[in-house]
This record gives sequence, structure tokens and C-alpha cells, in this order.
Amino acid sequence: MARTWTRDEEILAFALYCKTPFGKIHSRNDEIVRLADVLGRTPGSVSMKMCNFARFDEQLHARGVVGLSNGSHLDEEVWNDFSKNMEFLEEKSKQVLLRLRVSEEANEQDPDLPVGETTRVEANARINQSFFRQTVLSNYAGACCITGLAMPSLLTASHIKPWKDSDPRTERTNPRNGLCLNALHDRAFDRGLITVTTDYRVIVSKQIKDFYNMEVVQELFGKYDGKKN
Repeated sequence: MARTWTRDEEILAFALYCKTPFGKIHSRNDEIVRLADVLGRTPGSVSMKMCNFARFDEQLHARGVVGLSNGSHLDEEVWNDFSKNMEFLEEKSKQVLLRLRVSEEANEQDPDLPVGETTRVEANARINQSFFRQTVLSNYAGACCITGLAMPSLLTASHIKPWKDSDPRTERTNPRNGLCLNALHDRAFDRGLITVTTDYRVIVSKQIKDFYNMEVVQELFGKYDGKKN
């Protein structure tokens, strides 16, 4: 008889789902194999559970991708509880891993280090920013949403609504508040030189258009102006 999934197990599966491009959700994925080992389940079972979450994912549906039709009420409950609060999901998944005594962060902690509020806040910021980046890049299949550049070292998870203006619980680490951009277009976006509309159309500012006489500016910006990506 199949072992029933617990809420804690589902939280870990959903956290990994958010970081994994849908096309890489399969039993041979190393991250899925590692999570399966942690949970004492088969990689096939974990990948199937992750595919169950895809049936709630509107971003996938917009691309014509659907998940497995079968699933549990707990799948929907976990999706509803965490899909709009990725910071809470990351914190909760870390807590679950700590309880299971497999968290790398827990193993690497130096017990001689002083514990202080500032240190703890900075560590949380790094973890949550990493989660935001992984999730945004996953949502855009690891490619810049304007140019299609797929070199991770040159990609940035850009905040649509600036970090300082975003709600810390619902927007700062919410991947729906993110765009995957290469480093150049991220800087241009951050400075208001380009923008992306709600229907994913690129709009180039007059400041950049003033330099359209330069071939390189035409190549990097002009050919994308008004294009839907």
C-alpha cells in the first residue's frame, strides 16, 4: 500500500518544484534523487508529486503545459498556502529540513560563532534572495525574457516592483514580481530605460532611442522595441 504524503513532505516537494523548470522534473534529476533519499521515497514518486502541483500553475497553463490530473486535497492546500508567499515557503522548508536533520546550513554552522539578530537577518536575506533567483530563472526556463540568452552567470532575477517598495511578505521574494534578464537589460530596466508591459511587450525609452544611430544600440535594444516576448 502506498505511503501517504505528509504536509511536511509536500512542502519540500513544492519548494523543489518552484526551483525546477518543468521540463527537468523527472526521476533522473539529481535534486529530485537527493530529495527522494531524504524522504525515503523513490525519485519517481517525488517527481510525480511535483507534477501534481503543475495543475494549479497558471504560468505553465499559459504556455500550454498541464500537470498530472490526479492529486490530493493536500496538494491544493499546500499550493494555496505557499504559492503567493515564497519567502514563507523557503523558511518553512528550511524548518522541515532541520527537523529531519539533513539541512546543509545546520551541518555547516560553527557552534563557536556568536548568535546575533543582525547575523540571522543577513543569513535569511541571502537564503531568500537565492530562492527568488532560482524560482524566477526556473519560471523563464533559464533564459533572458528579452534576448533569450541562456547563460546563468549573466542572468539576473529582476524585481518588477523594486525591493524597497515591495511588501516583505508577499512581494519581495514572490517570483510573480520577477523577470529573468541578462545583466545589461537588467541595468536598463532598473534605471527605467526599458520596461516590459503586462502582455510581455518590450518598450524602449527615448533616452535609448536617441542613440539609435549606433549599430550596437540598435542590435541590443532597437530590434526588441515593441516586440512581444
